[in-house]
Amino acid sequence: MKAGPGGAMTDEVGVITGELTVTTSLLPDGRAGIAIQYTDADEWYTLTGSPVPVPPEGLTVLHAQVQERVRRGRGSEAPSRP
Repeated sequence: MKAGPGGAMTDEVGVITGELTVTTSLLPDGRAGIAIQYTDADEWYTLTGSPVPVPPEGLTVLHAQVQERVRRGRGSEAPSRP
């Protein structure tokens, strides 16, 4: 997917832009880890704000929310939950 203007914020290298790949995975503690990379690159980065609680709607819904945020750009981060 292509990140929107302003890209996505990572813990390791700050904002990344361009064609990106996002993964959302269930961690052993029940939260979701969100990783992002330049498409076809070897390095993965932590999307700022990750890990996050999995919403009641599930991991698939969370992944879709993350993708939408990245498409919007603006230094997007993981969705926060109360």
